[in-house]
This record gives sequence, structure tokens and C-alpha cells, in this order.
Amino acid sequence: MINIKENEKLNILNHSCAHLLAHAIKHLYPNAKFWVGPVIEEGFYYDIDLGNDVIREEDLPKIEKEMKKISKSNKLIKRIELTKEEALEMFQEDPYKIDLIENMEEGTIISAYKQDDFIDLCRGPHMESTKQMKYFKLLKVSGAYFKGDSKNKVLQRIYGICIEKEEDLTNHLNLLEEMKERDHRKLGKDLEIFMVSDLVGKGLPMWLPKGATIRRILQRYITDKEISLGYQHVISPSLGSVELYKTSGHWAHYKEDMFPMMKLDEEEYVLRPMNCPHHMVMYKNTLHSYRELPIKIAEIANDFRYEASGAVCGIERARAFTQNDSHIFCMPSQIKQEFKNVINLILDVYHDFGFQNYRFRLSLRDKNDKEKYFGNDYLWEKSENELREVLKELGVDFYEAEGEAAFYGPKLDVQVKSAIGHDVTLSTVQLDYQLPERFELTYIDKSGEKARPVVIHRAILGSLDRFVAFLLEETKGILPTWLSPVQVNIIPVNNEYHLDYCKKLKCQLQKEQIRVEIDSREEKLGYRMRESQTKKIPYTLVIGDKEVESNLVNYRTHGSNDTTSISIIDFIELIQKNIQNHK
Repeated sequence: MINIKENEKLNILNHSCAHLLAHAIKHLYPNAKFWVGPVIEEGFYYDIDLGNDVIREEDLPKIEKEMKKISKSNKLIKRIELTKEEALEMFQEDPYKIDLIENMEEGTIISAYKQDDFIDLCRGPHMESTKQMKYFKLLKVSGAYFKGDSKNKVLQRIYGICIEKEEDLTNHLNLLEEMKERDHRKLGKDLEIFMVSDLVGKGLPMWLPKGATIRRILQRYITDKEISLGYQHVISPSLGSVELYKTSGHWAHYKEDMFPMMKLDEEEYVLRPMNCPHHMVMYKNTLHSYRELPIKIAEIANDFRYEASGAVCGIERARAFTQNDSHIFCMPSQIKQEFKNVINLILDVYHDFGFQNYRFRLSLRDKNDKEKYFGNDYLWEKSENELREVLKELGVDFYEAEGEAAFYGPKLDVQVKSAIGHDVTLSTVQLDYQLPERFELTYIDKSGEKARPVVIHRAILGSLDRFVAFLLEETKGILPTWLSPVQVNIIPVNNEYHLDYCKKLKCQLQKEQIRVEIDSREEKLGYRMRESQTKKIPYTLVIGDKEVESNLVNYRTHGSNDTTSISIIDFIELIQKNIQNHK
């Protein structure tokens, strides 16, 4: 995927093409007024006030045609430098440009770029002539608040991209189409996995039966793994008192990302953004000996964060989500071994899911940001150095990122690049000396004295919601058999003669814990078989006279036209083997 913004030549090309778009808009919609048209990673956009006119997707070809006409005319692009007073005079009829100019300091030399009968403010640089923008494409239209403020007017935003060679543009557009097909929001809707509703609220996804099945399988999978490794699963409430978050430090450092406080009968509560404060209190509930440590408290927990509207993205970034969370309370001497155990668990899980393209990121604090991070420099230096040392001893290849730490400690993030180009954090491991101090956690050491434990925060699947989004985009919705909400689809050729056999077969498969459905709709056989492929069901069984008479099943796997006839027992063994091997 090309990052337009980071490529100097493409940056200039797209900046110029944004003006080409505005030039064409001005010809077609003479009353149009323009806000800003920056270059972004995916190309460029321009925010436009068209008054009573509305541009729709079907209007984009007309605008492209005008852009091509201006491009072929080969108009020179000239840079003009203006004083603030001259700029105010030149753009006196455009309130958006006046707003920009008035916010500039006195004495500023303001630049504008002119091509034929169109001129607009811009820092530049630009191409030399309109002819150099030959290969471009307008991608979509959306709305955007003026200055990003919901109190302001909604402008029309047109997105586009410009690339040097026609072949590269074609390849890029094909990639964009592939990304659109892989987008988890589209797949989630098409495969009936989750839905969102403005009536319920932005960023509050609802999991439909098939999605709930996927989540249930994931929860059982990771819970079983954790229990086998000595984790103790708990359940804690999805809200807590304001005092809890003042003690943890979230109120001071994370309040802006939390939902507003609820006050009832003089009691103040908030929806929890994470689970560590509850787990700290749980640990403190009992006196602990060094012999008990490490103590591993785990939870599949619902959390809530007030993400900005523009940041909300399906189930990849939501305001209500579920975390596979755990907190390991250990002695300082146990840090290395426990950290190693967590990394081994991450690698084990990634092996089961077939993940290969991921990187470890050591996320550190920004020492100059006193607002975001706790101010205990000694504990920060200690925890960052220990984490770095552990990673080196384990031979883990990692890179460092300043300013990406949690507010209470450094962390190891596992970064993956999704199939549609998003940089996603799947798993995290954090080393924390700060919360044990704030909650005054202790254990009795070998000498009978009170000592302070260290906490390792870790989330293997991270947010289950984000994990499912990543899986959908990675697999294009073709989930492995063990994770597919429907593993087998049975299609009777004729309901009158074959449906009873199909029902018996369904009962037999269900007894073996295989997820199965029957498609007995009065539709043509070919249509129902294509539907099974569209739904991305791993195995489709077509049951006709031969299968009923011979007590067999005839199956085909997703994406294949080949069919195979085997006994029911052999088919059950095939499915169960795939489930056991996470295939």
C-alpha cells in the first residue's frame, strides 16, 4: 500500500491534484467555496461548501471529466506571494479563506497558487503545470464538519488519489477494491456477525448470533489455555466508584477517555475503561505469602472508553468492547520468568491462528510529558530497563517507541499490519511498579516482613472485538473450521425425499458438537450451493438419492468445486480433526 504522504514526489503531485479537483468544481459549481485540501496517506481530499448543491457518488465521473479537460489544457501553475492585506482583499468573497487568513500572524507572507482562472491559498510546493496530473481517480464523497467541530456546518469532502503512472494507478485501485472487500465492517454485515445502530449509539456494536458464537469459541479457547497455566478467572463489575479511579490514577491521567461520571444518592460512579483497579482490590482482599506468588487473576471483561466519533471504526475501535485481560502479581525475582511465560503464551496462540507477520514494540514514556505519565522517574527508569533487559535475554527482536507507554508503566506491544493496511495492536504485556504502590499491595516475604509485589498486566487476544476484526480481514471472512459459526451446511436435493435424512444427519453432527444448519428453502439447488459459498461455510453437504440409499455424505469444501463421498463416521472424524488442530 502506497503512503502518499511519506513520498515527497507523490505528496506534491496529490497536493496539486487537490487544486485540480477544486478548479473543476469551480467550473461546474460556480458558487462553491473551499476550506482545505490536504494530502493524506491514501491521497488527498478537499472540503467544499456547495451551498444548496449536493455532490453524490454518481457525480464523480462528471467532475473527473472536467479535471481531465483542465489537465490536457496544460495550464501553468504559478506561485503568488501576498501580504495579509492583499490576501484579505483577494479572497474577500470567501469566508473560509478569510478565516484562514485572519488567523495568520501580521507580517506573514502568504502564498497562493494560480492556474488559469482558478486561484487558492496554499503553502505548496506544486507541480509546474496541470498536464502533469494525468492519472487520478476520485474515490468517494462524505461529510465533514467545518474545522472538525460538530457545532459547525457540514461541508462536502471529496477524496481522490493521483499517481505518476497509469499502471500504478490501476494496481492501486485494484488494491483499494481488495481492501474494500476485506473491510471487517462489510464482512461483518454480509456474514451477519455484528451490527451497529445509531439508535443504540455510535461505537456500540451488537453481536448477532453468528458473531456471538465466534466470541464464545474464542473465550472458551483462551480461558482453557489460561486455566491450564494457573490463571484464576474472576468476574468484576463493569463500573466502579470515582474514588477507585482516583486511587489508580486513571481519574487524573485518563479521565478524558472515560464516559462521564454518574452521580446517584451522593455516590459517584464511572464505566470502567480497564480492569486493573478492580483486580488490585481483589488481590488486596487477602493476605498473601511469597509461597503463593505468582498469583494470576484473569477476566473476560467488558470495558468502555469514549472514543472520538472520527476514531470509531466498526469493532476494531469501539466505545464498548471486551478484553481478554489478566494481572500477574509476582516478586521482583519472578519478573523474567513470568514475562517469558507470557511471551510463550502469545507465540503459542499466534501459532494456533497461523499469524506470522507481527513485530514486538517496546513502548516507553515520553519523559517530557508530565501530564500523561506518573512522575516517579526512579520507577520508570527501573521498569523500562528491566523490560529491555528481559527482552534482550529472551532473544526477542523488538523496536522501541517513545510516548506509547501506559500512563503507569512501559509495555511490550505486539503490532500487526492488517490486510487493509491498519497498524493494529493485538497483544500487550506491561510491567508495573506504580499501581502496587498506589494501592499499597503487599505480600509476606521469606523473612516474615511485608514486601511490595510487581504487577504484569497482559492481554493475549487483547480486545476480542479488535481480534475478530483482524481475523475477518486477514481471512476475508473465510474462518477456519474450528472457529466458523456454521461449520456444515446440509442441502437436500429434494425436500420430499431427502429432508428427513438431512434432519437425522444434523442431529448426529450436533451430538458431536459440530455446528450445522440445513438449507431446505424452496430454491434451486445451484442457488443454494452458491449461497453456501457466499456465506463462507467450510463444508457443504449435498444430499440426494445416492447418499440416502448408501448412508453417505457428499461434501465440498469452501472455494472448491470438487466433491467427495464418504461415510458419516469418516466425515465426523474429518471435522473433529480439523477442530483439534485449529484448522
